[in-house]
Amino acid sequence: MSQSDSQTNIKTEWIEITAEDGKTFKAYQALPHKGKGPGILLIQEIFGVNGHIRGVAEQYAMDGYTVIAPDMFWRDEPGVELGYDGDDWKAAVAHKQALDYPTAISDLRAAVKALRASPTCDGPIASVGYCMGGVLSYLCGLDAGVDAAICYYAGGVTEYLPRADELKVPAQFHFGAEDDHIPLEHVEQTRQAFAGNTDIEVHLYGGAEHGFNCWSRASYNQHASALAHGRTLTFLASHSE
Repeated sequence: MSQSDSQTNIKTEWIEITAEDGKTFKAYQALPHKGKGPGILLIQEIFGVNGHIRGVAEQYAMDGYTVIAPDMFWRDEPGVELGYDGDDWKAAVAHKQALDYPTAISDLRAAVKALRASPTCDGPIASVGYCMGGVLSYLCGLDAGVDAAICYYAGGVTEYLPRADELKVPAQFHFGAEDDHIPLEHVEQTRQAFAGNTDIEVHLYGGAEHGFNCWSRASYNQHASALAHGRTLTFLASHSE
């Protein structure tokens, strides 16, 4: 069932997507006030499509984008929604460890196909992902048919940097300088992997920790989050044709 916010005219609902193997899974959809716009494939952190990720989807919908946030853990446990501490943290890590990345990319490719075929999407599609989702967003740029990829604190992306020359779409990376999950040398390796590629941006935010964009976490950094969001919107607009 769809819901509409009377103040923003954002319409949200859970939709079903058919995977490449014929099974179906859910994605949270947020539509802009006009009912259509360029597409964003929003890829969750390890905590599921929880309240924060749904809020991010609605934020981008208010920016004029048609957003879908697929449930990435549906093959293991559909509908995972977790917090950031204690047992929830342990459960989130377990779900991440159980995720098969090639299968996840297959599901994301199906989501891109569904979004591109939808009358609610009238422009290019960018993947935007956070943490685990940031790595998956990069892989979407390689293998899932998106038109651009945006990656927030993508821990582990260095594992896939040998494929950097295969990336043919614009991409943007956001890292926190105080991220205890991602060494600064990995940030530099990412920067060097795309040296000379003018379609790639790598941004580093002083004082920002891992998860700096998440307003539900203690590591939220308002300045870095606002700056990164502005850069993301500018990047999306500059690659909208």
